[in-house]
Amino acid sequence: MATAPVTEQPQRRAPRPRADAVRNRERIVAAARELLVEHGTELPLDEVARRAGVGNATLYRNFKDRGELLHHVVLTVTDHVTDHAERALAAEEAGEDSFEVLRGFVHAAADERIGALCPLLNATFDKDHPEVVASLDRLTAAIEDLIGRAHAAGRLRPDVGVGDLMVALSQLTRPLPGTACLGFDRYVHRHLQLFLDGLMTPARSELPGEAATLEDLRQD
Repeated sequence: MATAPVTEQPQRRAPRPRADAVRNRERIVAAARELLVEHGTELPLDEVARRAGVGNATLYRNFKDRGELLHHVVLTVTDHVTDHAERALAAEEAGEDSFEVLRGFVHAAADERIGALCPLLNATFDKDHPEVVASLDRLTAAIEDLIGRAHAAGRLRPDVGVGDLMVALSQLTRPLPGTACLGFDRYVHRHLQLFLDGLMTPARSELPGEAATLEDLRQD
């Protein structure tokens, strides 16, 4: 007796998330990014939900705990900053001044709240997660290329490394945790401009120590 041929059942596509659900998730990540800058890794989840304009249940539906939320914030900020770096590289390749595109990148990175990457310096954060490693590798490659081109053009002082830039950028774009510095943002770009002017050649002084790399920062 012949057996009937087995017919393959069509695979169902996973339903797309509703637009409002996507917006809620984006608002949660954006609120967490701001609170990371203000409070560090112990950001209050109730306040994240309040600033995002969602209920606590919605927050936990999207992110099971603080660790998962931090993971997504780090990926979001890293990817956005990398996009700015790659656009700066494209502008340099099109003929724009290597230091001026680096300057533009630094200001753009500040607007992305790069200080929210502080979990990378926290011992409990999983810096070795494949998604985090891949995202950081892409960021590192783009910034090293920007720095290298400014060095090659003789526009950036030779004793400055990628890590030096990233440490200063992070410090200058974050208020001291818990100080609730009102109006801090209005000074960020002003102080960044002063810092960037100090990176230009010719150097006015010799820097102590050695230039920092991003690998140095990962190991601290």
